[in-house]
Amino acid sequence: MHTITRLSADTFHDSVKSLADLLVDAVRGGFSLGFLVSFDQSAAVDWWRARQPAVADGSLAVWVAQGPDGISGTVSLALEGKPNGRHRAEVLKLIVHREARGQGLGRALLATAERAAAEAGATLLMLDTETGSVADHLYGAAGWTRYGIVPGYAADPAGTLQDCSFYYKELA
Repeated sequence: MHTITRLSADTFHDSVKSLADLLVDAVRGGFSLGFLVSFDQSAAVDWWRARQPAVADGSLAVWVAQGPDGISGTVSLALEGKPNGRHRAEVLKLIVHREARGQGLGRALLATAERAAAEAGATLLMLDTETGSVADHLYGAAGWTRYGIVPGYAADPAGTLQDCSFYYKELA
């Protein structure tokens, strides 16, 4: 059983090491999430720590799925700050630990971010993911609309360029 909770600025700070462990596990498992295979624990900690100001000011919301062994998943939601874009938000870093996959955790985390976006007044969500990945299938199954594929958009952890699917979901 997992409990999904939004991290406050304080709980985010206290969770950075566990979030870094999760991110490193995902990259080592073949999901780039913006990083290459040389990505290590120290770099992951630094990356998460750099998100602290955005979490503190509320422009980035981060949820974690806690299980018996600690944090097993996370998702983030970036709220748009530009006046002409406050109706939209971006789903970022949906990650489920390799040992916790196949239990519906990714779908639950995604639904949590969608609900929070709607509660914050967002009516349009955006995201991108590697074409053909597990996440790509999840977003399609969760009612997201693919609006394009860009060939060779980003490198996987091994450095090989992969196509990327771009999605949106209207909430209202």
